[in-house]
Amino acid sequence: MLTIILSIVALGTTRGEWIRLVEMHTEPTIDNVFAADESTRETVHSSAADNRQHADSDFPLALFITWTTYGSWLSGDIRGWRKWKRGQRPPQPHLENWCRDRLSEQPVLLNQAQRQLVEHVLQEHAHVRGWLIHASSVRSNHVHIVVTAAAIPRIVRDQFKANSTRVLRAPPFQIVNKKVWSKGGDIQFIDTQQDLEQVDLYVTEAQGRMDRGK
Repeated sequence: MLTIILSIVALGTTRGEWIRLVEMHTEPTIDNVFAADESTRETVHSSAADNRQHADSDFPLALFITWTTYGSWLSGDIRGWRKWKRGQRPPQPHLENWCRDRLSEQPVLLNQAQRQLVEHVLQEHAHVRGWLIHASSVRSNHVHIVVTAAAIPRIVRDQFKANSTRVLRAPPFQIVNKKVWSKGGDIQFIDTQQDLEQVDLYVTEAQGRMDRGK
């Protein structure tokens, strides 16, 4: 996966508070490989008060959110991986094997029908919440979404994950695993139009080329 590093500049105390709200659990780590999948719980809805406590100017231009399917991208992965508070890390085969041996279920990979279901529910939920999706890409083992949302970033991510889980539990394409997604997910702030265009291009074009290369 192409890693896009976007600098986050704290714009005073309020923006600093926002940065601390972001959880950066990109892939399952040693600390969370045993944890239950939070997204299998009932869909989380933020209250109107959650959204009203911050002015519109306090929100980033957009959020670039990524999460992975359960067991498909482990700590130590040869493709690279991210560690909580330490960012991108090099491959560590022994660590990857250690994490794989401790998975409680088989890794989850989405087929084409399941990917289309998730794409649809992402758009549907964004419409209900009044959020603007700039780009999205549902892969067999991960999801990218670029969205403008006047809400706490962690809640935006968790609502998308929870609603995706809901549709993947329904027949005829239901997933029987207890855990569908890795815990958490990566959230990056997009603060400029140029960065937004670059991320949109990556999500739409680079991911499309991956499909054609299969």
